Amino acid sequence: MQSNNPFVKILNDKNINVVAIAIPVAVALLLGLPFKLDLGDWTDALPHINGVVNSLTSLFLLIALAAIRRGNITVHRTSMLICVALGLFFLITYILYHLTHTSTHFGGTSSVKYVYYFLLITHIVLAAVVVYFVLKALYFAFNGDFERHKKVVKWAFPIWLYVSVSGVLVYLMISPYYK
Repeated sequence: MQSNNPFVKILNDKNINVVAIAIPVAVALLLGLPFKLDLGDWTDALPHINGVVNSLTSLFLLIALAAIRRGNITVHRTSMLICVALGLFFLITYILYHLTHTSTHFGGTSSVKYVYYFLLITHIVLAAVVVYFVLKALYFAFNGDFERHKKVVKWAFPIWLYVSVSGVLVYLMISPYYK
């Protein structure tokens, strides 16, 4: 069943694949830029804002899960669209921060350092992976193909929740080292 939703025309297999590859590649290239832009001191607040955004994303993912388990499709849909909007906002602010600042180095020692790097690496890898699953889940939902939506969400939801929660933990661990 093909939906009349305009997002379905944008969210097709080709575009989903392109976006799911382009975002992580663009972010990786961005991190390697040999220069930084000066957009002002306001960009110093972006990691703190992103910590809040990841917290809100975690909260709304859990609200969406509870809503769909109760059969409240309206709350589920609204919560998930809020999560998508938060994800887009996060991506924009993350890019702005890394266009204007060098990466902050973690200063912790001993086992805390290993926990931090485990969380950071898994967070980064899964953040890149989850884009594909979220876009596919959106596509199937907008198309009304809820059987395929459910199959994709079995992967998308736990990965996205891990990425948002680990993002908060990584932020909390590195925040003392921001200049």
